[in-house]
Amino acid sequence: RPYQKVVEHAWERFSTILPLSFDTIIKKEEDISPGDNVIRWLESDYEKLKEKIDKVRGQAEYGVQIFWDPKIIADKIIRDVPEIQKIDDEMKSKSAGTAYLYEEKLKSLIKREMEKRADSFFKEFYGQIRPKVDDIKIDKTKKTDDNLQMIMNLSCLVKEKVNALGEVLDDIQAREGFSVRFTGPWPPYSFT
Repeated sequence: RPYQKVVEHAWERFSTILPLSFDTIIKKEEDISPGDNVIRWLESDYEKLKEKIDKVRGQAEYGVQIFWDPKIIADKIIRDVPEIQKIDDEMKSKSAGTAYLYEEKLKSLIKREMEKRADSFFKEFYGQIRPKVDDIKIDKTKKTDDNLQMIMNLSCLVKEKVNALGEVLDDIQAREGFSVRFTGPWPPYSFT
């Protein structure tokens, strides 16, 4: 994408940039040249622009997405939650019709427990990641093409703690059933 290439080239050259949204339009107010119009806009918004530049100076954006494998997590729940384990064990000795009812109850209990755990893991991982970044934005989770489920999608503004953030993410990646996608560095699109 040409716009992204221009932004990345400017970022490489100047190290601190303020990427604006693609459709940012500076309205012409008088009969002045385009260059003078831009200068007038920069002068009128100077304080606001300076504050934003100061915030992102020397920093980069990194994307952090954390996924879990629902099958592995569900199996772990069956092993770890006595009530669910009991229903799973009982279901195996029931007739087809009764086993179906047990299976539906089991699915419902597992789903509820997975929702609780997703919330708990989100809080735990956020608590580990937040101290390693200068700013953080929580983005919407996205559907994946594989059997994984995204439970966390973050944009992180980082200056000097990239290695510390990477270590936290390595620890999460090492946990059974979890995987991490760590992208960047990028110009600080999400923080301008």
